[in-house]
Amino acid sequence: MSVDATAAVLRAVGAGEPVSRESLAGGTYNTVTRVTFEDGGDWVVKIPPAHSDGLSHEQRLLVNEVTFYGAAATAGGAAVPRVVHSELDPGAPAGAYVVMTACPGQPWSSVAGDLTAAETRSLRTEFGDMVGRLHGVTGTAGFGYPAEPLGPLSPTWREAFTAMTDAVLGDAERYGARLPLPVRRIREVLAGAADVMDEVTRPALVHFDLWQGNLLVTGGPGARRVGGIIDGERMFWGDPVADLVSTHLFGDPETDLDFLAGYAAATGTPVVFTPSVRRRLDLCRSYLYLIMLTETVPRGAGPEALAWTWETVAPRLVAALRGLA
Repeated sequence: MSVDATAAVLRAVGAGEPVSRESLAGGTYNTVTRVTFEDGGDWVVKIPPAHSDGLSHEQRLLVNEVTFYGAAATAGGAAVPRVVHSELDPGAPAGAYVVMTACPGQPWSSVAGDLTAAETRSLRTEFGDMVGRLHGVTGTAGFGYPAEPLGPLSPTWREAFTAMTDAVLGDAERYGARLPLPVRRIREVLAGAADVMDEVTRPALVHFDLWQGNLLVTGGPGARRVGGIIDGERMFWGDPVADLVSTHLFGDPETDLDFLAGYAAATGTPVVFTPSVRRRLDLCRSYLYLIMLTETVPRGAGPEALAWTWETVAPRLVAALRGLA
């Protein structure tokens, strides 16, 4: 089915027959296919699922992705795909899709075990520089998801973030997802810390899915570089602190001196982990962990994935909420 859908997209954009197709694993939502043409050109074709099951914010994700790549292209120094063709209307003849250039390299997660300590430090510095450049891009229409799955963009970060957390908690109730605390109590804790979000007055470009699987690394031993940042469909306009959650998934960004040095070089301002910044981090951690726990239901996660998510994520959600409370 994905082959037929990809072929329909290629016909719709007037492309010739590719010499090869490769299904790209690692994603959990869209169908992603790399196509190579006789002239050596490489495209990546991304097609959303036909069904609408998912979390409330997972609507028209390709709108977010196209927005991210367009905005990131203005940052300078942040390697991202270039959108070649896009159709964001699911009712179009070939459905919704995005066709983009393929960035070079392999996922960082697949080569992490081969990296020397020096290479890792260099990559972390380069990565921090790229993220800092992305955060220098400012949205002009407000805070939230560009696809507006939860309503129009909001004038304040507090309003947008509250809508985001309310939506995922509503999803948890709707799907009967297992959470370590009652939804009512989680809402109380998040609301009690909401005032700190008023410190965020600029809607920065936030990727919010910057784990190593979405970072491509190029080059051989001793010459490795970050080749691209991909999968921008989870982006939103919001608090740049939010990206420190996925860039250091289950880790502590305060200890990553190489990343922070690169980030400061790009922004001209070091990240200072004040008590309010740490509270904003815990707010964003709570949001991501709620997503990870809730999405196991509509994704139909198997027993092993369910066990891993519960054992890994649930304690961290409790710790983040405890930090807020």
